[in-house]
Amino acid sequence: MALGVVWAILSGHYGLNDFTSDWIDPFGKIFINSLKFIAVPLVLFSIITGVSGMGDPSKLGRIGGKTIGLYLVTTIFSISVGLLLVNLFSPGIQGNEETRLKNRLQYEIWADQNGIEVKDGRHELETATPAQIANADKDLKASMETEEYKTAQAKRAKAEAAKSSDGPLQPLVDMVPENLIISMSDGRFMLQVIFFALFFGISMALLPKDKTETANRFFIGMNEVFVKMVHIIMRAAPFFVFCLMAGVLAKSADSLDELLDIFGKLLGYSLVVILGLSVMLFVFYPLFMRLFGVKMSYRKFFQGMSPAQFLAFSTSSSAATLPVTIECVNENLGVPEESTDFVLPIGATVNMDGTSLYQAVAVIFLANFFDVDLSIMQQLGIVLTATLASIGAAAVPGAGLIMLMIVLESVGLNPMWVAIVLPMDRILDMCRTVINVTSDASVSAIIAKSEKMMD
Repeated sequence: MALGVVWAILSGHYGLNDFTSDWIDPFGKIFINSLKFIAVPLVLFSIITGVSGMGDPSKLGRIGGKTIGLYLVTTIFSISVGLLLVNLFSPGIQGNEETRLKNRLQYEIWADQNGIEVKDGRHELETATPAQIANADKDLKASMETEEYKTAQAKRAKAEAAKSSDGPLQPLVDMVPENLIISMSDGRFMLQVIFFALFFGISMALLPKDKTETANRFFIGMNEVFVKMVHIIMRAAPFFVFCLMAGVLAKSADSLDELLDIFGKLLGYSLVVILGLSVMLFVFYPLFMRLFGVKMSYRKFFQGMSPAQFLAFSTSSSAATLPVTIECVNENLGVPEESTDFVLPIGATVNMDGTSLYQAVAVIFLANFFDVDLSIMQQLGIVLTATLASIGAAAVPGAGLIMLMIVLESVGLNPMWVAIVLPMDRILDMCRTVINVTSDASVSAIIAKSEKMMD
């Protein structure tokens, strides 16, 4: 990883970015694709073997309830940490009065155009000069022409088109696959694969063992094969991670000049996000496990999880990291497969602590940046919306941006503001994926301990 960063710096300095993109970056894509094509069948077979092996359906319901409950607790806590820190440090507040007024006028013009009531009741448009209003309107229109905004808007439009005819029970409908083959071919439908695997595993558990013995051996064998494939791929992980880091940084180097105007604000915002993620990683999860009786040393936990954490940082995808997460939690932390095969695939799909914390910080940062004051009730609304949005987010890079647009709209703010934080999103996406993976591992250990599966 470090060598990839060094190579990217040298590549940019000596004009080798095209060479890096053409001859090095593709190996990083091969690495991610290799892990992704393993992830779906591994989830399918691991859940089926884990659920069918439990035997007692009541035990499955108990473990499922505990799993969802713990994931909700960690998600709500992470959002609360984010809100606390961003309100404490306020990285988005403008010190320059002229800039503050221009940003505020942009917000009020947008709210007026879209028929949205100004949240805090202030109306700078009533006292601003025509020149100030014209300048703010010009900047607002210019921001809508940026590539960052068009990219974010395209993602948002695609998500909206898919949900244009949704009813109140659509999330429940979306869980049940119409065609299992299609569901397995698209990472966005991982929840459908999990639903099928749970249903299949429960059905096997309810049948007499002599009737399911052959099928059980088949699924156990298939699960072992895919785990072995992970072992083989991970032997070449250092080379692939080098290619991945070099490619990502070489491609982003060209856009650094665009960040200079608001670099100070973005840096403060990024540091608050990273501070919040660090609190979760180094303080909350170790204490959370100890609270539920999992007595594991810092050294063992972080040393055992480091391969999955570094891979999560490199790929920005908890789904792509899932095979390695299962391996680390099984072999390094000593959590039995009975827990990991059920808890971790569900966590990779519905548990997004890092992403939720980032959203809370980003919304308040953007509100401060445009001089909008959000009340306590509105901030509590962010907790609810971000929690629900995190459950439906795909475990792939960039999914957090669509979620952020949803949360911004829920509190009456302009969703196109994501363009401001977009240049920093890649590095923060890498950091928050580490938290997502670590949260999944800690909950898996807690479930195993509470069910007396481990010492």
